[in-house]
Amino acid sequence: MKFETTPAFDKDVGRLRREHLQEFLEVLKTKFIPACDAYAADPATPWPQSLRVKSVQGTPGVLEMTWSFASPDGRATFEFVTVNDELRLRWRRVGDHAVFKRP
Repeated sequence: MKFETTPAFDKDVGRLRREHLQEFLEVLKTKFIPACDAYAADPATPWPQSLRVKSVQGTPGVLEMTWSFASPDGRATFEFVTVNDELRLRWRRVGDHAVFKRP
């Protein structure tokens, strides 16, 4: 599956502390990307419980995941889009719980 980012996500990444960015990237590599590949093959495949993937309230089509429970908590929002008949994941925001103000 291909991934793309929004300008808001890119700004958020630039504001993450180095250790939080490293943790986010590790979770992507070990858990999230394999789960996305499984989702692309079969959308009925459940997400790993440790990522707590669920819909963002009041924002249809946008999902959230929790990548850290430590202080600060690590959250990210994303959505699935289709580009040229290809399913992609678009990252919208990343950071702490504040990302839900504008998911």
